[in-house]
Amino acid sequence: MSIPTTTQAITLTAPVRGEVTPSTFELKTLPLPALKAGQVLLRLEAFSHEPALRHWIDAETDPKRLYVPPVLAGEVVRSPSIGTVIASNSDKWAVGQRVAALAGWAEHAVVDDAMVSGEAVSLPDSDLHSLDVLGWVGLTAYFGLFKAGRPIKQGMTVVVSGAAGGVGSVVVQIAKHVLGARVVGIAGGEDKCAWVRSLGADEAVDYKSPTFAADLAAALPDYADVFFDNVGGAVLDAMLALVKRHGQILMCGAMDQYNGGDLRLTNWSQVLFNRIDIQGFLFLDYADSTAEAVENLAKWVAEGKIDGPKAHTVVENKLEEVPATWQRLYSGDSRGKLISKLA
Repeated sequence: MSIPTTTQAITLTAPVRGEVTPSTFELKTLPLPALKAGQVLLRLEAFSHEPALRHWIDAETDPKRLYVPPVLAGEVVRSPSIGTVIASNSDKWAVGQRVAALAGWAEHAVVDDAMVSGEAVSLPDSDLHSLDVLGWVGLTAYFGLFKAGRPIKQGMTVVVSGAAGGVGSVVVQIAKHVLGARVVGIAGGEDKCAWVRSLGADEAVDYKSPTFAADLAAALPDYADVFFDNVGGAVLDAMLALVKRHGQILMCGAMDQYNGGDLRLTNWSQVLFNRIDIQGFLFLDYADSTAEAVENLAKWVAEGKIDGPKAHTVVENKLEEVPATWQRLYSGDSRGKLISKLA
């Protein structure tokens, strides 16, 4: 097999101010550098779509306040990816291995072996779970529930925003089927709410409903012990008034703010009055526990406690179509983790 010397890739035209548009990204042919020691060349096949990418490409984000380097103008847009090693100058990864790595929107990529997280896992229902329940999505859900906050006990009430999304849908299932909590999911639209209930949520509340605030309060007559927040914004504001005294908020996302949403916290005083603990976290904070998490997540998929087939929405794309699929995150047009698979 001949080794390519160039690749098609999607690059960032310029850091974004305001709305993302088609001109934000550009399809280019780029040279592939020669492999240095500790690098591999991947033929890429699939990308998971991260809401946080909007933050990584934002012109107003202070790089010193980011947990990863921003994507700069002219750089390939970064993404967790699955690909096959087609050339290797690494003693860790051999030609032919199918791996999960932090690469980008491209047909091929040269990556440091430190950016390869492991062999891509194939389970009976899918060979893409390294991008969802066994990848960043599952790790975030697992570490949030088991590491970031206080222990969650059987019978507690756990509320999950973004409950039809990648992280939220896994949180719903672990909280219900592993921890034995009462789970209330928040999602947009009755179809999504029905889907969240199909995952095991005891109740699902539609944040798009004109009666959202009343519906949410009705679902929480005794308030919430834990609020796992993926969204921020108005949903967070509503929940501040519905978390128990000495309850906790686990904050792993702010989807409503990533694309310019308005943040008005009229209930912020509830944090003081009810001594609510708020803990922000990243899955990177608990990297030393990754093996433990993946082992348990895979076991729960095998046991049916996490529904593998519902873990993702896969869209077959040409490379130039990948940015438009990523933008579907902000229209709510997916269930579970949104993944592009190169056609």
